[in-house]
Amino acid sequence: MSEAIVRIAARGDGVSESGRHVPFALPGDRLLDDGRIEPGPHRQVPPCRHFPECGGCQLQHADDDAYRGYLVSRVEGALAQHGLATEIREPHLSPPNSRRRASLRALRLGKGAVLGFNAERSHQIVDMHECHILRPELFALVAPLRALLGDLLKPRQTGEAQLALTDQGVDVGLKGVEAAGLEAIERLTDFCARHRLARMSLDQGLGPETFYEPVPVTVTLSGTPVPFPTGAFLQATEDGEAALVAAVREAAGPAQRTADLFAGLGTFALSLPGQVYAAEASRDSVLALKRAAGTSGKAIAAEHRDLYRRPLDASELANFEVVVLDPPRAGAAEQIAALASSRVPRIAYVSCNPATFARDAKTLAGGGYALSWVRPVGQFRWSTHVELAGCFTR
Repeated sequence: MSEAIVRIAARGDGVSESGRHVPFALPGDRLLDDGRIEPGPHRQVPPCRHFPECGGCQLQHADDDAYRGYLVSRVEGALAQHGLATEIREPHLSPPNSRRRASLRALRLGKGAVLGFNAERSHQIVDMHECHILRPELFALVAPLRALLGDLLKPRQTGEAQLALTDQGVDVGLKGVEAAGLEAIERLTDFCARHRLARMSLDQGLGPETFYEPVPVTVTLSGTPVPFPTGAFLQATEDGEAALVAAVREAAGPAQRTADLFAGLGTFALSLPGQVYAAEASRDSVLALKRAAGTSGKAIAAEHRDLYRRPLDASELANFEVVVLDPPRAGAAEQIAALASSRVPRIAYVSCNPATFARDAKTLAGGGYALSWVRPVGQFRWSTHVELAGCFTR
């Protein structure tokens, strides 16, 4: 006797017909009586030597069809828990080696250091010697950073390296690393110049401080260069960003008065026509967006505003034809409650958490909105992280 694996659960396990969770099983596999897995048609050879130990990927053994199915089922399942259903469009998958930002952990061991992602469900660091998700420009710095941190960290000390690819090159933020003394400063300066970094910042416990930045660092969003504050949010891949922007533009239509909430650096605001009001809680991001709007001539009014403490109310929302929002993983319960009682004709909701998106969608449905469609976006290739864009209409 055996039973089929029918879907992939939220954390990447396969789920059998009877509801058993089976690590590394995929739809089309069969679970045998002795616990072994009979491989099905959607299994592939994982490309990376670090899989499955490394926590950067959970589904490298799944082919693209199975991974797309996983993205769709995550969204469908989350909506179904709230009694909702809609058109789930073909998911967008970012290709391998396309991730343009990453946070790597480091640990000084002996005379050197290990550097990489944490192991799956562990604080142990997997020392990265190959990677099939990072952009080549980021991976090229892994070995040099390992050597650098092996010299700068104290024995058994941990640190962090945050990498982002900008218009000028790689932006590196080091956390837990001290530039104590002339020798350390010279070593860091030489490292930055030799690897042509766009910027290096150091966080020695009091927040990041710029150490090296030959020219102001920018990222280009919808054709507009935007100043890039240290540690600012950036969509994980360029193609994933483009897919989300296209979905938002479709949902927004030709509206000439739009509110972009949780606007960040203006990923969506800078892509929209007409007049745009942008609200964002990060002061540095607001200042960057204002500068970009000023130099590009975009009609964007950016406000520093915490939408959890001070969401737009009904009278403010009445000014807009469309509301775009892209909140953190916690969703936007307070702002969604105000939207549900508003008369805004269309809402474009971008989310990195299907569960909180579905919760908020239920609130909007209770206020008279219809969820027209959702498009899943797999920016974090081979991971269980699911992003999406959805369109709501009255």
